[in-house]
Amino acid sequence: MPAQHTITDDDDDIRLDRWFKRHYPGFPHAMLEKHLRKGQVRVDGHKAKTSDRVRSGQVITCPEMELKDSPKPKLRAEATEEQQAEIRKWVIHRDSNLIIINKPAGLAVQGGTKITKSVDSMLGGLKFDGTERPKLTHRIDRDTSGVLVLARSARAAAQLAKGFYDKTIEKTYWALTVGAPLQLSGKIDLPLSKSELGEGFEHVGVDEEEGKRAVTEYRVIDTLARKFALIELKPITGRMHQLRVHMMAIGCPILGDHKYGGSMNAAKGLGVENILHLHARRIVIPSIGRQKAVDITAPLPPHMQRSFKALGIDVPKK
Repeated sequence: MPAQHTITDDDDDIRLDRWFKRHYPGFPHAMLEKHLRKGQVRVDGHKAKTSDRVRSGQVITCPEMELKDSPKPKLRAEATEEQQAEIRKWVIHRDSNLIIINKPAGLAVQGGTKITKSVDSMLGGLKFDGTERPKLTHRIDRDTSGVLVLARSARAAAQLAKGFYDKTIEKTYWALTVGAPLQLSGKIDLPLSKSELGEGFEHVGVDEEEGKRAVTEYRVIDTLARKFALIELKPITGRMHQLRVHMMAIGCPILGDHKYGGSMNAAKGLGVENILHLHARRIVIPSIGRQKAVDITAPLPPHMQRSFKALGIDVPKK
């Protein structure tokens, strides 16, 4: 007996295979492809492809029995009450579409091998007046602190994903570097490629031949005898470890970045902590639906505040 499902506003304009992954995560993709080829899965009575986009109000017809019998996805462990209270303290903006948190340094965005605590595992604490966990829309490195945007609905997630892809969402980072650029502002345009180092470790480097284009704009905010610099960074592209590799490439690695040349020797004995000094400082998001545009600045993490004070670097409020 076929089952019928009407597309809701939250699922408007997503791919058909994405709809199945969202509502029946245990249903194998190969099985979906098979049913589509045979016409057993239809949209408004017509044959469809996995890449077709569904619209609000359309009806998907599919074999109900096989959906019920599909493998069940592993249940995500719920956040403890302590973790729920903890992540609520990081919220710096909340509206009907978005939640923005100020992620602490050292916390992974998603779980993985040997990672038992992550932002993703704690999202149950951010339901507030909603019924669903908010959804991750992008990532920042584990050791990077600052702005992380969460969507409160599938529709908001799709709009945010488009904004990140179209570059209409503007991200600004602050970094404390070892050394200062010769020019006070400029653009770094160096292609990057990723390589595997074994046991899940990845490394990114400049690769003029096979690398993908990566562009970063920078502006020096303050320097200390050219030994250290507070630099504003704006990633135009979004490559893995882009900011860290680009700063190393121009001879100004980020302080505390052991992977990409940010040696602490220059700061030894100055009261500076041996932690990556990279912070997702600000994000500007155009209006979503009827919601006004959002412009949010995340306060600096404690270790960067202490380092700036120890080095005597002036920190502007914005």
